[in-house]
Amino acid sequence: MKRFGSLTGRAILFLLFMWFVWILNFTTRSILSPVLPLIEDEFNVTHARATSIFTFTALGYAPTVFFSSVYTKMLGHRKSVMLSIVLLGLACLAIPLVHIFNLFYAITLVLGVGAGLYIPAVIPLLTEYYEEKDWGKVIAVHDSGAQISIAVTPFLALLLLLFLPWRGIFLVLGLALLCCAAIFYANSEETHVLGSPRYFRWELLKSKPLWIVALIWTFMAGSTMGLYYVAPLYLTKELGLTVQKANTIFGISRIGGAIVGISSGFLVDRFRSDKFVLPLVVVTGLLTMLVAVKDVWWIQVFLFFQAVISAAFYPISLVRVSRMFDAESRGQAIGFLITLGVVGLATIPYLLGVSGDLISFRVGFVALGALTALSAGLLYFLREQR
Repeated sequence: MKRFGSLTGRAILFLLFMWFVWILNFTTRSILSPVLPLIEDEFNVTHARATSIFTFTALGYAPTVFFSSVYTKMLGHRKSVMLSIVLLGLACLAIPLVHIFNLFYAITLVLGVGAGLYIPAVIPLLTEYYEEKDWGKVIAVHDSGAQISIAVTPFLALLLLLFLPWRGIFLVLGLALLCCAAIFYANSEETHVLGSPRYFRWELLKSKPLWIVALIWTFMAGSTMGLYYVAPLYLTKELGLTVQKANTIFGISRIGGAIVGISSGFLVDRFRSDKFVLPLVVVTGLLTMLVAVKDVWWIQVFLFFQAVISAAFYPISLVRVSRMFDAESRGQAIGFLITLGVVGLATIPYLLGVSGDLISFRVGFVALGALTALSAGLLYFLREQR
């Protein structure tokens, strides 16, 4: 296929469409957070059991991302993205039918599989559609969809709950995703990257920088999305706020993250440096610890700055890994990076839920923040790639 020569015209429209698809993709998982107190009350389950929904989402997500080289080699990047969108749409349409809590585990597992198909396929697709000089901007704009989703989802939930029960929210998402699948099919082309004769490039596992970035990504994912998933429970069940108030506070706290996520991509293009990673990781960990304060006003402040600081980490890491590997290895390297990050998403929300049941959510936040800040020490072993 012919690459877009510049970020104008059709190139911008296609990027914005993929950005919107990524917002919907992320929202299928992030929407579970603002409605989790309602689900917990309806099914009368503990914090630990309610948050275990995210564990099953991660269990579907992690192996799908790790084995990305298999399905992208068999299907191609375009068909993999298509399959992701369709699976997510169908899983969302199935959630309104759940009346036994255990069925959530099966459906959220499928939700995780659908979500996991996306990033390892779309990043190589985007790097083939656009020139390398634009990668930082393209990946940062696309990646900001996650931050947009995080910021908008609580307000979207509040708006839709005015007209629909919580089950109706997933019906709306499912239909929107299936419409996007049809549009993507009609307006995309398969990339033609020469593939390796092997399904797996096991030499990637010998890459010391990749392991270091992946391990730090694990703690950062736990501190950002792990905290995101349980915060509405913390605010409603431990601090006594209403669902509406909790989601309003949490939604406002995430707004700055989207702006920083986009601007960080422009910094990567200009400086191509990782000197910002150390302070990003340390400060994110410290702010996660500070969320454990009891004053709701200060919680809002710390949540806001935590989202702003942490948002820059992800596009910087994705662009770095994209530049570390050639086109045929890039998808699997990103898949490996995200797989380890999902370990944090699989365990940390559940452990925070256990902490909430046995002691308090605050104890879990302090422990998580401390581990995240300490993980920055791994950067000592990372050498700048030539």
